[in-house]
Amino acid sequence: MAVLEKIRVRMGVFISVIIGLALLSFIIDPSTLQSAMSMFSSKYDVGKMNGKSISYQDFSRKIDHYTRIQQLITGASSLDERSAEMVQQRAWQDCLDELVLFPAIKKAGITLSEEELFDLTQGKEISPVLQQEPIFSDESGLFSRSKVIQFVQSASFDNTGTTALYWQYLESNITQVQLYTKYSSLLEKSAVLNNIELRRNIEENNATSDVRFVMMPISFFIDTTTAVTTQEVRDYYEKNKSLYEQEASRDIDYVQFTIVPSLSDIDRAEVDFQKYFEEFSTTKNLKLFLSRNSDKAFDTYYYKEGELASVAPVLDSFAFKATMADVLPVTREGDRFFSARLESVKTLPDSAFVQHILLSSIDGSRADSLVNVLKRGGDFDALASRFSLAPVAGDKAGELGWMTAQMFEGVLDTCLTAPINTPFSLPSQYGIHVLRVTKKTKPLKKVQLAVYEKTAIAGKETYQMYYGQANELVTKSNNKEALFTQIASENDWFVYPAVGIAEGAKTVANIPNARELSRWAFEAKQGDVSPIITIDNKYFIVAALTGVHEKGLAPIASKRYEIEMEVRREKEVKQVAKRLKDQMAQVSDIEMLADYARLPVSRQSGIAFGSLGMQQLEPKFIGAVSGAPLHTLAGPVEGSIGAYVFTVDDRQTGFFYTEEDAKRQLHQIMGQQNQIALFLVLPKAAKVVDNRAKFF
Repeated sequence: MAVLEKIRVRMGVFISVIIGLALLSFIIDPSTLQSAMSMFSSKYDVGKMNGKSISYQDFSRKIDHYTRIQQLITGASSLDERSAEMVQQRAWQDCLDELVLFPAIKKAGITLSEEELFDLTQGKEISPVLQQEPIFSDESGLFSRSKVIQFVQSASFDNTGTTALYWQYLESNITQVQLYTKYSSLLEKSAVLNNIELRRNIEENNATSDVRFVMMPISFFIDTTTAVTTQEVRDYYEKNKSLYEQEASRDIDYVQFTIVPSLSDIDRAEVDFQKYFEEFSTTKNLKLFLSRNSDKAFDTYYYKEGELASVAPVLDSFAFKATMADVLPVTREGDRFFSARLESVKTLPDSAFVQHILLSSIDGSRADSLVNVLKRGGDFDALASRFSLAPVAGDKAGELGWMTAQMFEGVLDTCLTAPINTPFSLPSQYGIHVLRVTKKTKPLKKVQLAVYEKTAIAGKETYQMYYGQANELVTKSNNKEALFTQIASENDWFVYPAVGIAEGAKTVANIPNARELSRWAFEAKQGDVSPIITIDNKYFIVAALTGVHEKGLAPIASKRYEIEMEVRREKEVKQVAKRLKDQMAQVSDIEMLADYARLPVSRQSGIAFGSLGMQQLEPKFIGAVSGAPLHTLAGPVEGSIGAYVFTVDDRQTGFFYTEEDAKRQLHQIMGQQNQIALFLVLPKAAKVVDNRAKFF
């Protein structure tokens, strides 16, 4: 009966809600109700593009999809932080493609038919995506259509779905690359280069000037005598509004309570250390002992004399004088206790010159084939150019160059002991490596040291003490910034500022893993005081939100000081220019002006107006030089940090810069503009809203 009663009560509530919604639909206009429901659901949207929302569920599915792809490529069962970031960015790019870029491309009349896609995968015009995929190459390293067909056909026999998943991924990349290429080509060919532009570009690049000049700089100190009015600030702001477009950010003041062990915590650590010290002194399995009892895992690195000094000088002096039976006496440094024994002594080189080919983790047979080809005299660089997934590190595709043990990242330290000129393969979390060592440095004595270590950690009482201080600040502040500052000052707790915190920032003012702090800053109101935010069990943070900067045009009040400084700089440049102009009236040439103004004469040759961005001179100065007459004292020209007076001593007009050069340069500029249009202008026009930081 009790159960039935509970069901009756719950159903009664449910029926009441249904009736209430039904009545509400009569009272409220349906479009209003839909808008309200949309606002509620939008709280869980990861973003918005072209008016279409991207729900958390849809975006998570994309992340899951690309996580599987990444795991398939690398062979890793889980992703590190960097790989996870790459996956998230790929999922976001997928959304941009679907909702922004591809619709714009389609609107331009560009499509990709099934026939064209087939041609790109198995026909005559094979996509570079497939040509660069090692699993589709034959034994000679050439692309094989038959391997593609075999791969596609094998998908129907793969019950895991892995083959089909990877092929779908490749097709997606092929489609993306092809559409981007066709759209960029359309934009480039739509641009018309007229004869006037070409002739002007040729003239500007063929005329070069040699010049002597004097530059009078403004003071690097703020000149408080140069007044800036409110109207001048307003005028500058209105004229330069585009400079003050900003992303959303927040400013905070915060108090950091760093949790450090007390004296009693340190005493406990020493007792704990001594408990196992005798066993450490006598055990024959140091690696197993450290894994069970030490705070620090066994270090496999082989140190040469002097390297351990940066870790602890006492370790370095012990390691290269001790025998295998010696034990370093218990040593304390701060809140850390340690001892050491030799585990191994070897003669090893410092570095090796390594050649390298990186393959996918699913490409084991390819690795074996490459090793065999290399043993028979194959060209390492040619094979690396064809098959390696790694970026070029040295002068040639297959060169990693000189590598030290610190650079080998664990598995590749085998290179230090590997025979010269003998290729071999090794798996790692990045894939399968095909390696060959061609040179090594002179071998040295190196030691592998087992360090038994215990570091004091804050106990419960210590933890509660710091928590109590943080809680006092939160409680007494009563969610008011002014009280926060007052309480911190009364207790001598230093208040740190952190400005310009981006939404979703993982690091705040050098505090790592501070996502919770940045998230709070964007959810709070200005003047609010945070609850206690614990970071890595090392810090308690209490913060006050002191500034809110929303995305868009920054208000003039928040940029007033910055604008005042800029207006003051412009005024000071004008004053310097006037001073130079007055001095020019007293002299006849640049040398006399330099003596009169007590400034050095500088020289620059080959100044060309057509290469403004490629010369280490101010654009205004270059423009003035290019248009000035020869052998005339010219200026002053107002620059960003001072004013210039100059004399053009010589001007050469050549024909080395041809019409083909001009076309190439202008097409390159247009190509860059196309990329900007594709990846910046289109998303801006689509009013892309990125809320990923709230969820990921």
